Amino acid sequence: MKLVVIGLGQAGNRIADEFARLNKKARRQRGIEICPGVFAVNTDAADLSGLTTIKADYQHRILIGGRKTGGHGVGKINELGAEIARADYDKVIDALRSTKRFYEADAFLVVAGAAGGTGSGSISIIAQHIKERYTDKPIYALIALPFEHEEETEERTIYNTAVCLKSINQVADAVILVDNQRYVRKDFSLKNNISKINELIAEPFYDLLSAGEEKKAKFIGAKTLDAGDIIQTISGWSVIGYGKSQLKLITFPFESTSNFRKKSGETYKGIQAMDEAISELSLRLNPHDASRGLYLVSAPAKEMNMDLIKELGEWMRELAPNAIIRNGDYPRDKGALTVTVILSELRDVEKVRRYYAESTDLIPMIEKRQQDIKVKLRSIDKAADGIPSLLE
Repeated sequence: MKLVVIGLGQAGNRIADEFARLNKKARRQRGIEICPGVFAVNTDAADLSGLTTIKADYQHRILIGGRKTGGHGVGKINELGAEIARADYDKVIDALRSTKRFYEADAFLVVAGAAGGTGSGSISIIAQHIKERYTDKPIYALIALPFEHEEETEERTIYNTAVCLKSINQVADAVILVDNQRYVRKDFSLKNNISKINELIAEPFYDLLSAGEEKKAKFIGAKTLDAGDIIQTISGWSVIGYGKSQLKLITFPFESTSNFRKKSGETYKGIQAMDEAISELSLRLNPHDASRGLYLVSAPAKEMNMDLIKELGEWMRELAPNAIIRNGDYPRDKGALTVTVILSELRDVEKVRRYYAESTDLIPMIEKRQQDIKVKLRSIDKAADGIPSLLE
């Protein structure tokens, strides 16, 4: 599957930069292209300058709202981010048109952090204009939810997140939710944590996008999971997970390839990878709420067998008994067995409901606080009525 990726705001830009890195990796290691166009859109010039892989020209790093923000961002005011996107969306559309092999792409992926100003405010506006222009391609959104400390210390974070989620869900064909807090490593520095989180967010897409783009027969699975399967699976609220097992199986002198220890070891490694993929899903949820799902197994061809696929399929069915499940194999990785899982069309997402409920309670408080500030400012101005001004 080929994706055109558009990152919006600081968080969206950095995640999009990881997709650009994955595309370079796919070209170098596999001779295929999975992201024919990757773009970064922002109101902050410094954030755009900090990217490492997305092309540095103005058609791939797109500064919007320069006149209103002076290239310094919108300061978490998502309404301003949306206003700027409405005025400057044509810059993004023009950049998409200029992409080589743009029309080979199967879908769009718009990416943003829900808590900020530019990304959370502009993502639904940009997605809407892309959807109106290119009606034949689905548009997916990847939304990074805020850290716990942001939710606890900044009320605006909850409000921005709720507004962003409601708006993008009305436009996108699917919304893939990523909870930043699930990727935090306590012993990393802040910079390294953010960098690693962005890498972990993008990593599950590597095999998923590559499997259907292979051209060499030896790398094409017995059951290929391609763009059609993915498009038929991803819908509504969605999550993604990824697990990996190193294939260092115990070998015995003069054993045959059908040795029972080796066969049971292969199945165990697959279960281990699936277990990690489920436990590391991008958002905590109840898999029973999924109406659609898929899993992709990638390993050297000789390490995959029918028992492995059967075991994983049965486990997936137990986890998501109400879901239509698709699966595929990808005979690629050396020395490792990986499993990618997507659960989609979720009927209930507790964290999204919580954002909506808390934001509903916050709105009257925020409005009252703003009104109180205006009243106090008027009282100060009234106290100065009898004092002359040098400007009059």
